[in-house]
Amino acid sequence: MAQQYDLLGEYYVALDSKGRFRLPSGLLKELGDRDTLKFVVNRGFDHSLTLYPKPVWEQIKAEVDALNKFNQKNLRFTRLFYRGATELVPDSADRLLLPKQLLAWARTDKNLVLNAMNDRIEIWAEAEYEALFSEEMDDYSTLAEEVLGGSSHGTTDPA
Repeated sequence: MAQQYDLLGEYYVALDSKGRFRLPSGLLKELGDRDTLKFVVNRGFDHSLTLYPKPVWEQIKAEVDALNKFNQKNLRFTRLFYRGATELVPDSADRLLLPKQLLAWARTDKNLVLNAMNDRIEIWAEAEYEALFSEEMDDYSTLAEEVLGGSSHGTTDPA
């Protein structure tokens, strides 16, 4: 069975001139053994990047690889999923070097936000991230009702 993660938190980091950022110590603690730490980064949704711990990537990759490639939607999705995917290993200073083409696609500048979500980390340009949530906060309670309203969690106030 693959390693389980319970990543949580919002981390503001800065890119250096080479396109590297330092993994925050809080995330490093949650990720485990630094000596074996590997990731895969690729395009996420809404012009974000997704950073997967390698064991999580392997699980998702297996699901994608099992899709019937004779189905055109499956083939298109597979191409998009793998587009730009790059293995990353932290350097001795716990920095990750993001590929230039992915940085450009994510509309990044110097400031990034790492949004840890259970078993993966979204990487956002800070301006894009802040804009996303400034628009979405108004309908958060409506969205919570639509998504969780019929579940057993529906009585819990998400705010």
